[in-house]
Order: sequence, then C-alpha cells, then structure tokens
Amino acid sequence: MKVESVKEFILRKNRQFQLEKDMKKPIGMKHISRKGNFYFLREAWTFLPQYNLKDDKVFILERLANYKFDSRLNLKNWQAGNVEYRVGYFIRGKIGRANGKWVWGQFCPLIPQKDFKKLILKAKKEKVIL
Repeated sequence: MKVESVKEFILRKNRQFQLEKDMKKPIGMKHISRKGNFYFLREAWTFLPQYNLKDDKVFILERLANYKFDSRLNLKNWQAGNVEYRVGYFIRGKIGRANGKWVWGQFCPLIPQKDFKKLILKAKKEKVIL
C-alpha cells in the first residue's frame, strides 16, 4: 500500500474542499444535545503540518458559514450566514483499518506555540480569517 505524503494529502483535501465549496455542499455536525444537526458551508481553509510531527499531523483552520439546522432544534440566536471558525487536525492513523491513512483528529487539538502563531498568521494572510 502506497502511503500518502503530507503534500499529497493537503493537495487532495484542497481539491476536495474546493469542489464541495463550488457545489455548495454543506457540512453536517451533531448538536451538543444530540437532538439534531447543524449544517455549515466551508468558505475558506488552510493547512499547516505540525513542525515536529511533519509526516503525521496536519492542522486545519476553517471559516464556516451557518447554513441551516434541523427543525427539531430550537436555536433562537442562530442566523444563516454567520461566520464561525473551526480548528482541527488530521493525523496519520497508527492502528487497525486507519493504519497509514489520514483521519480526522477526534479530540481538541493541541498546537505547539510556534505552530499556533504560524497557523493564525497563515490564515490571516490567506484571508481565511476575516
């Protein structure tokens, strides 16, 4: 099995995200109440490999716009188009079916200080952060 490099992974995700953006494909996320989902449109994003785990961890900072939510959720202050930011990461899986594959990090990201500053500056330069 060929292992996808960090560069190949970022290129693939950029193409995927651009296609989804062009198609206006919403991203669904579970509401904390587990009674329904939110949906967002990904407007912009940037990637940054972690400096000391360059081959195994890539941060992402996304600008998302509120799109819609399930009608069973009662969200009084929610407005379509409002911007929210999401910081996450992908890691190269180490066990089971994920071994060697890029997977979404399921926990709150821990970011080295120098990478955090670099990620924010990169996101501002690329106009991900408005």
